[in-house]
Order: sequence, then structure tokens, then C-alpha cells
Amino acid sequence: MLTVCRRQRIEWGDCDPAGIVYFPRYFEYFDISTVGLFEAVGYRKPELLKAFDCAGFPVVDVRANFIRPSAFGEDVEIYSTIPEWGRSSFKVHHRLMKAGQLAVEGFETRVWVGHDASRPGGIAARPLPVELFERFRHG
Repeated sequence: MLTVCRRQRIEWGDCDPAGIVYFPRYFEYFDISTVGLFEAVGYRKPELLKAFDCAGFPVVDVRANFIRPSAFGEDVEIYSTIPEWGRSSFKVHHRLMKAGQLAVEGFETRVWVGHDASRPGGIAARPLPVELFERFRHG
């Protein structure tokens, strides 16, 4: 199973008045890390969407366990992996580590979608491309 590590410096704008990361920022970090998984198998997001005529892979379920706070100026590492693939959805697991200790654990369910011709501007779930499974399986 492919795991990608991304380093993140906690910036001033990531923090609330108490000086710790404002919780929605973690979900932004996780979103960036999910895109990084696809980059690791050779697909930058613009090329991925074009290559598979995809409208995106929006989050349909997300949650996190907040264990230790992170503060301005700290460096953290985010380890991301896709532990489960469905027909048109996949789950992503993120582990944000601070000084070697788990600080935040995030879980996403995403759906692979295409443009829905029956509804202008609409989207609909599509089967995940087999080529993606192969890329993740064989790197």
C-alpha cells in the first residue's frame, strides 16, 4: 500500500487567537495530501482530471481525531494512504505527526465523479479507472 509523506510548516495564518492550528486547516492539509497521493503515481491533478474526463473526487464523509495541538512555526509530517478502494469511491487515511508523535488522524471518503449530461452543471459518480488501481498497486 502506497504511503506518501508531506511536510507542512504551521504558518501564522493557520492558527486561531490561542496560537494553535484552527481545526478546519487540518482538513485543507489533508486535501492537499490526497492530491499528493495521485502525484506520487504520476498524475498532477489537472492532468488527472483531463486524462480520465473526471470532474473531481469530492469528499462525502470526513472526520478527524485531534490528539495534540500544533502551533505556529512547528513542522509536521502528514502520512497519507488509500487503504480501501470501492467501485466509485475510495477512503483516505491521514496521520499528522509532530515530533514523531501522532497529533491528528484524519479519515476521508471520496467519490470519483464526472459531469452529468442530464443536469447542466451537475456531477455523478463514475467507476474508478482501472489504470489508477494499477498505478497504486505497482507504483
